[in-house]
Amino acid sequence: MISALSLTRYYGALKAVDAVSFTVERGEIVGFVGPNGAGKSTVLKMLSTFLLPTSGQILIDGLDAAVEPLEVRRRIGYLSGDTPLYLDMRVDGFLRFVGRARGLRGAELANHFERTVATCGLQGVLEQRVGQCSTGFRQRIGLASALIHDPPILLLDEPTHGFDPLQVMAFRQLLRQLSRQRAVLFSTHIIADVEAASDRVLIIHQGRLLAQGRLPALAASIGKPQAGLEEIFAHLVQTGAETAHA
Repeated sequence: MISALSLTRYYGALKAVDAVSFTVERGEIVGFVGPNGAGKSTVLKMLSTFLLPTSGQILIDGLDAAVEPLEVRRRIGYLSGDTPLYLDMRVDGFLRFVGRARGLRGAELANHFERTVATCGLQGVLEQRVGQCSTGFRQRIGLASALIHDPPILLLDEPTHGFDPLQVMAFRQLLRQLSRQRAVLFSTHIIADVEAASDRVLIIHQGRLLAQGRLPALAASIGKPQAGLEEIFAHLVQTGAETAHA
């Protein structure tokens, strides 16, 4: 459902993303891991059509994002890293506003609203202003805004930011539930989140995709079949740095 083909993005002379290619299928959770500044957010912004790639191609549900960006946006739920919210609005009003912006009306809007509130656990804060909510609840509100139109594809940038340990555990369970009928790509620099929640892993460093695959295959690729993601990541980043400076 998501296909990135040789995505490259420059900011001036800086190559932020360097020929990155991968796919994400329906029913799959793919974790996108890398240090801060590695290029994760830039890739997600390109997939969401927020940014145009300098070169490369994006196919979303078979649609070329450069040719049909509006249709692509209808199929995507996108949670950006800075979680843009209207802090002066009440939570219920904000979510209904987002639903209407997504084309929902009447009973359809009411049904989507009720389901999304229940899914994201927002029943207790609906009458509060967004700005009065904790960081963790604001993140849930952002996730709800990405889900309210029931998109088949989810792009989540640092979705557990501000979550306490119990909220992180609940989020991992929610991801599994959401992925049953969706393609889910989430980025983070928290390796434990990726290791616990992902079917496959993309490892990016300095704009280059160092490796992708399931954890057992990645561990075998570095000659350490019992290695966890932290060890795999450290090995690949170190090897990549040595290659870049060779």
